[in-house]
Amino acid sequence: MPQIENESRPKYLAIAEALLSDVQSGRLKPGHRLPPQRQLAKELGVDLTTVTRAFNEARRMGLIEANTGRGSYVRGKAPDLDNVAPAGSPIIDLSMNMPPQPLAARLRERIQEGIAGVLSSPHGLMHLHYQESVGTGPDRVAAARWLGARLGPVPVDRVVVTGGAQTALYAVVRVLVQAGETICVPDLTYPGLRAIAEQLKVRLVPVAMDGEGIDPAALEEACRREKLRAVYCVPTIHNPTTATMSEKRREAIAEIARRHGIAIIEDDAYGALPRQAPAPIAAIAPDLTWHVATLSKCVTPALRTAYVITPGLADTLRLAAEIRAMALMIPPLMSALASRWILDGTLDAITTAIREESAARQCIARRTLQGLKFQAHPEGHHLWLTLPERWRRADLNLYARQSGLALVPSEAFAVESAPNAIRVSLGAAQNQTGLERGLALLATVLSHGPGALSSIV
Repeated sequence: MPQIENESRPKYLAIAEALLSDVQSGRLKPGHRLPPQRQLAKELGVDLTTVTRAFNEARRMGLIEANTGRGSYVRGKAPDLDNVAPAGSPIIDLSMNMPPQPLAARLRERIQEGIAGVLSSPHGLMHLHYQESVGTGPDRVAAARWLGARLGPVPVDRVVVTGGAQTALYAVVRVLVQAGETICVPDLTYPGLRAIAEQLKVRLVPVAMDGEGIDPAALEEACRREKLRAVYCVPTIHNPTTATMSEKRREAIAEIARRHGIAIIEDDAYGALPRQAPAPIAAIAPDLTWHVATLSKCVTPALRTAYVITPGLADTLRLAAEIRAMALMIPPLMSALASRWILDGTLDAITTAIREESAARQCIARRTLQGLKFQAHPEGHHLWLTLPERWRRADLNLYARQSGLALVPSEAFAVESAPNAIRVSLGAAQNQTGLERGLALLATVLSHGPGALSSIV
């Protein structure tokens, strides 16, 4: 019998949460058979539909599995090497770098309730119309309020609302750089920016990184050697290395950019995740910096909402023209929902739940991957793992897929030479149990050399 502690939640979610709690505590063991749904509904005093929804949610979370004619059972623990899943089996996704979606975030219910609230408001139907390419006035005000917590006061005329960070970065690069011109980037950089550069025929100049991100001395040398238009960086929880720049490092990057007259493209995708982080570069050098902040990493990629803070009004108008030609506008219903969540505190509540879930998943990673060498931020969604000497990236990618794991090797990020490393994303797993299963499988594979796993004769 599940112990329902939170009576304010929908009954089906409360039952699913109780199952999760009992599995995590060991009260329910792998292989444990659950009571028939009709019996459970009767004992709990709810209808059968509620219990059916709860079991479906538990299956979605990877907690239980159903066998026709035999009932529902608690899923088993992570397999050992002798039971590695065969090729073609369902993949455990450690590749997609998205925020986890814990039950505490209540994303399904909040999205449903939020959209209903937006549409039922006095001007609700206006959110089904075409809007300005920079975003509506209320959406820009909400964005300035949300970003102001990290940047300080933000003039609304410098805010542009866009359909996700990728759209924002594409438009910013179009404004700043012509085909054949050059952007300076870390030697390991976001694959989305590499795709933009290839599409727009923009050359990327990689510079060395250290434990804090871009090395100022390497950036200085690149500025002297190349005719740069901009420098691109992810200063907080860098993707993929997880490096975070100190305040002193951010000031150094800003000072070099100012001295050489180049723009800064600050991709602050993860800036809302840490409870404490240095101020963004846009707070240090607002007249040089194109600051891009997205809700995809601190709430959900489904909102497709990101905000750009431009250096000035003229830049806002140039960016709006690019967005108008490229995408016309952000989906207005999604931007209105994001604004509603910013103003009523829901966005902060969701981010807090995601931050706590990410911290718990990082603890699982530290425990499960003990003995392996990796870098991580305690409140981030991913880690950067250096492979043991006996493994090459190509071999691991092959064996990982044969074992049912999806990973991202370092060449996805490398502008030139790629280190022997992989990015491991912790957020895509539906729950902590599924994540631990995937990480345990990864640790098992890495503990053996590729020769030990080869089936070639």
